[in-house]
Amino acid sequence: MQDALKITLLSGASQWKRRFLQPLLRQHSALVGLAIIAVYVIAAVFAPWLATHDPAAQDLMASLQGPSAAHWLGTDSYGQDLYSRLLYGAQLALIIGFASVALGLIAGVAIGLAAGLMGGRTEWVLMRIVDGLLAFPELILAMAFMAVLGLGTENVVYALALSFVGPFARMTRGDVLQVKNQPYIEAARLMGVPTAAVIWRHVLPNVVSPILVQAGMRVSIAILLESGLSFLGIGVVPPTPDWGLMIAEGRAFITMAPWISGVPGVALAILLVALNLLGDGLRDAYDPNTRKDA
Repeated sequence: MQDALKITLLSGASQWKRRFLQPLLRQHSALVGLAIIAVYVIAAVFAPWLATHDPAAQDLMASLQGPSAAHWLGTDSYGQDLYSRLLYGAQLALIIGFASVALGLIAGVAIGLAAGLMGGRTEWVLMRIVDGLLAFPELILAMAFMAVLGLGTENVVYALALSFVGPFARMTRGDVLQVKNQPYIEAARLMGVPTAAVIWRHVLPNVVSPILVQAGMRVSIAILLESGLSFLGIGVVPPTPDWGLMIAEGRAFITMAPWISGVPGVALAILLVALNLLGDGLRDAYDPNTRKDA
């Protein structure tokens, strides 16, 4: 019994390595992006220990100071330490980015599965709702939701998640329509396999790859949109350390203290490039339309 269990575990690990790990390891740009993202994640996780100051503490006597031994990346107009705010800003950006995409993915996949599998009037109603969400650009839709929900970090997550439901739902429905009529699905139904088991064992494994690829690419969009909302003053509430707020504040001092906007702007640009590299690598590794070894 133990030998059989060991063989099963080894077989599963080998299959996981062949199906998921090896294709990703062949994407060098994705590995570069993953390494950069890992640095940001480490900085975000250990921000309370790496920060040299309280990110919200104000010291007007030290305002607009350039990089120095006391403030490694300088201070803003309120005397807040930019290095500490940058670390906590990375924490906030990653939390909002991944949380909003995760919520949008869960809701969108559920709607797409229901529409693709049930068909008929249910599919028509669900897809009309999705069409309504897709009729507006994501930034405009997020701004509209923020106007209804109000300001705050949690509301930013919900607004972005709602704007991502449409793309995930449409992609999932399209993939499910291609999969549900396959012979192995029909065979499972004829054998009396419960619908939930058919979805879990046969439908989801065959549609999960493009969904995960889309999720990886959406994280960068979520972080950019979150920074844009805060930049416009309808996102995170000050004095929360947020890159969009930091960039917006630095506009008034761009000639005399360019580091206020420059530091978070460069950090945001590098993170977005890394996420796009990882997203492109995931697409090339797992998307059947682009895989060369498929």
